[in-house]
Amino acid sequence: MSENKDFLRAIVEEDLSAGKYNEVVTRFPPEPNGFPHIGHAKSICINFGIARDYKGHCNLRMDDTNPTTEDTKYVEALKDAVQWLGFDWGENVYFTSNYFPKLYAYAVQLIKMGKAYVDSASEEEIRENRGTVTQDGKRSIYANRSIEENLDLFERMKKGEFKDGEHILRAKIDMSAANMQLRDPLLYRIRHANHHRTGDEWCIYPMYDFAHCLSDYIEGITHSICTLEFENNRDIYNWVLETLGLEKPRPYQHEFARLGINYTVMSKRKLLELVQEGHVNGWDDPRMPTIAGYKRRGYTKESILNFCDQIGIAKANSMVDVAQLEFCIRDDLNTKVPRVLTVLDPLKVTIENYEGSQEIDAPYYPHDVPKEGTRKVPFSKELYIEREDFSENPPKGFYRLTPDQPVRLRHGFIITCKEVIKDEQGNITEIKAEYYANSQSGNDTSGIKVKSAIQWVSAQHAKKVEVRLYDRLYANEAPESLEDLNPDSLEVIKEALIEPAVITDKPDVRFQFERQGYFYADPIDYTDEKPVFNKIVGLKDSWAKKKAPEKKTESAPKQQAKKEMIHGEAEALTSIQQELFDKYTKELKLNAEVANILARDEYLSNFYEEALVSLNSPVGLANIITNDVARVIKENQSTELKFTAIQIAQLIKMVDEETISNKIAKQVFEEMIQSGENPTKIVEAKELVQISDPAVILPIIEDVIAKNPDNLEKFKAGNTKLSGFFVGQVLKATGGKANPKVVNQLVAKALNT
Repeated sequence: MSENKDFLRAIVEEDLSAGKYNEVVTRFPPEPNGFPHIGHAKSICINFGIARDYKGHCNLRMDDTNPTTEDTKYVEALKDAVQWLGFDWGENVYFTSNYFPKLYAYAVQLIKMGKAYVDSASEEEIRENRGTVTQDGKRSIYANRSIEENLDLFERMKKGEFKDGEHILRAKIDMSAANMQLRDPLLYRIRHANHHRTGDEWCIYPMYDFAHCLSDYIEGITHSICTLEFENNRDIYNWVLETLGLEKPRPYQHEFARLGINYTVMSKRKLLELVQEGHVNGWDDPRMPTIAGYKRRGYTKESILNFCDQIGIAKANSMVDVAQLEFCIRDDLNTKVPRVLTVLDPLKVTIENYEGSQEIDAPYYPHDVPKEGTRKVPFSKELYIEREDFSENPPKGFYRLTPDQPVRLRHGFIITCKEVIKDEQGNITEIKAEYYANSQSGNDTSGIKVKSAIQWVSAQHAKKVEVRLYDRLYANEAPESLEDLNPDSLEVIKEALIEPAVITDKPDVRFQFERQGYFYADPIDYTDEKPVFNKIVGLKDSWAKKKAPEKKTESAPKQQAKKEMIHGEAEALTSIQQELFDKYTKELKLNAEVANILARDEYLSNFYEEALVSLNSPVGLANIITNDVARVIKENQSTELKFTAIQIAQLIKMVDEETISNKIAKQVFEEMIQSGENPTKIVEAKELVQISDPAVILPIIEDVIAKNPDNLEKFKAGNTKLSGFFVGQVLKATGGKANPKVVNQLVAKALNT
């Protein structure tokens, strides 16, 4: 393995070297209560990837212990996701329900050892008696039942003699344990519900903490890899295996940071809500962060795998920019897919000095000459261009067609506007134009200079298609509810026009619609009679994302004439830019999207290099410069900033040293934009130093919990995702000053997660 291996692979190698295990066996154990999402893709890559790298095996196991939420359609979706990503689980798919008889026998064994008892207290009583972080819990009065009574009650629970919630089986551990997970955790509950595999055979079902560790042991798992939210559960995991005296080698649990992406939710509950309430068109809606959604949208498995590889495996939770995922699919498709012409908002152009029709040879890969592939593009008297590619009163820097400015038709001829036709309301309905017969692309002898080439299709030959323009499902960077949904996440264009070469009977086909982005033939709705294309991801628009102009000086040389620009096409990196890109990705370990932005922008790269001299924090500096500093430049249309690169380095240094939080850093940065003040002085003046003392934070946590009894009840009932709610409320109560890491740890303990 590489010297740059992640901490999980380092653990595996250490275990193998020490002879702890003879073979590496991992597992991917999702609950089949929803379609797998991009977070599951990360877990799939980790578990199957580690098993592959060390010539071991990874089991696919369905954690089907809750019959009220599980379904066979989710099982099939999970299997499809693993297979699509290119992994193999072997001959069998495992199910926790396979082990129900063994798990029941293990529970009986704990009862006989005096290590488990049937509790008949109400859910409210159990919750009240758990205690708090600072107060010991109180053991249930039913813990004094005899072994015989507990065995009898547990067997009757199994037979279905009691109602849901009437009794519950608990482990007898320690009601004063600092880790509240050990305060007599729940092992079995009564559920009178039909199970998708076992039907009505069982009336009791094991809880996660009991079933998971024993399922791992039964399957011979060596490394039980899960997300950080289960860190405190590790003590129960070990307690069950040790108390039962199970033979070694036993599995051991290791935690990694779960995947968080901005503008995205990955709560199964929230995703199910989107589906059930009709905000999306099913689990595979291309706007959904499910693997089925990405697959239908047109993402490739290579782009997903590359994304998971780029974000790496960390021990601390963090938020990944969705732009990084979008970069991965754009980067994967850039050299793979053919370029074609399409018009989404057509404006008619009549070429008055042309008659008849002809076919123009056009390459599918104009920027990759060695790559084979051309097609015939029909050219005729009547064409359609994009409406926004013509401007009667153009703004400065508009290089497309105007009454006074000619333009090239992509792969074709240069045309010039002669007359603008309008309707009674003053709307432009047609452009009368002329073409230059000796100006065909690749054989132009006209001598006419143009600065841009635009898309077009022949009115006579173009095909009508439905185009679905997908955008981010949420408008809020950190979505919390349905109110954060993006109302413009889907635009359907029923009659877009496309060159005839695009219509194909080949499945799984992708194109770059020049100017618009990358598109995929919808695998469900596409037919020859009604072609449907989904937008996968857009291109970087060369008009909307122009670099802020540099300040002109009298001594500055005149700019050289710009080469002809293909609207919407990102130019290849120059040799200098490529050198910077390689340095940023390989030496400084920046993600490819951030490195791409820095390498292409001379001002930003110089700013970044200057900041690096003051502070060796490549990733932190790169993120704030490409996001926040670049934003200020774009908004002001100027590189004259009130703050310096050294001040940005000082700001990030305070974040790295945990003097201030990321949230406070954003607040300080906004002040720097306006005043140019030194960030350390701003922090001191406004008393923004981060709070990390548990003695200060704990009372705030207890107050937040006390004020939200309903959410606490839902959490105790199994909705562990609400831990994020409590963390957010604590951070809000401190004005963002509390150290998020400390808050997460203390809230986890307080909530018994």
